[in-house]
Amino acid sequence: MEIPRLDAEYTARVCFACGQENPIGLKLKPIHDGEKVIAEFTAGEFHQGWKDAIHGGILYTLLDEVNAYAMLCRGIEFGVTARSEIRFKRAAPINEPIQASAWVTKVTKRLVETRGVLTLRDNTVLVDGDFLFYVWRQSKKTVLWDMDGVIADSYSFHFAAWQETFAKRGVQFTTEDFAQLFGTRNDFIVEIVMGRDLSEEDVGIMVQEKEEAFRQKARGNIRPFPGAVRLLSSIRKANFKLGLVSSAPMENIDLVIGELDLERLFDCIVFGREVSQSKPSPQIYLLAAERLGVAPSDCVVIEDSALGVQAAKTAGMKCLAVTNTHPRQKLEQADKVVDSLENVDLLTLLTRV
Repeated sequence: MEIPRLDAEYTARVCFACGQENPIGLKLKPIHDGEKVIAEFTAGEFHQGWKDAIHGGILYTLLDEVNAYAMLCRGIEFGVTARSEIRFKRAAPINEPIQASAWVTKVTKRLVETRGVLTLRDNTVLVDGDFLFYVWRQSKKTVLWDMDGVIADSYSFHFAAWQETFAKRGVQFTTEDFAQLFGTRNDFIVEIVMGRDLSEEDVGIMVQEKEEAFRQKARGNIRPFPGAVRLLSSIRKANFKLGLVSSAPMENIDLVIGELDLERLFDCIVFGREVSQSKPSPQIYLLAAERLGVAPSDCVVIEDSALGVQAAKTAGMKCLAVTNTHPRQKLEQADKVVDSLENVDLLTLLTRV
């Protein structure tokens, strides 16, 4: 029997439990809070068995669904329910919100054990159960992160450093100029602003000046964007591969991830000077995929700039864009655009991008 692939787009439409376009479905929207999967459901008239009580089959479906999602959040692409033990505690009323939650209790090479519970909002337990899933295929899903503008709120320090560097040479550098170029390599920025007649040595001097100014301004002042560190930690805990892909020089990367205490989270770091072309060329993202041993189609990129989004899409990768530094209309090429990573969880990356 051929093992089916998780078709997130198809599932999001028609699955009885979570399909958002299924007219008779439950339309669950599970989230992952870093520890467990949670979904909320309010049953109506046509979900009851006995009068005013939710049918047991619906309750089982709720529990099975969140337990299956808990399995997916531990690096499993596809698995099937091998065994379940359900304990019905009391009748579940219709027209009242029910919270379904599940978490992983044990993982082996071929099996995943989970536990789930259905409760009312006052934490009254309606149903609980233990599930055993047979693993058919491990996930190769990989998340590649841009750094400046996605993880680190460093935009103002970079802009001030560039202004200072260009001002020494009598060149005005505006916020509009920087907005167009933020996220690309330094030598590319110098050539665009100063012209391509500069020698390689002069370009190098300007780049060095700018980066020294940036590190001086940023040291001790770097702050993460809301939700970034939480999401990084959640992905790491779930055993998915993580890559940091930045146009910045390695000295800047060391400074930022050191100050934010992120050194141990990444399986791979790729920096700007390791490729010959700047974004929007896909080179830097393709190099990251190669180093991590994954196909571009298995990668989700988190970006904040139009050039970065273009690079990711040209590489054949999915892309989630966050409007930290650029307006939504400039990021429309991305598969999904959000206003903050606070609104993004692991399941968003796995099934909704």
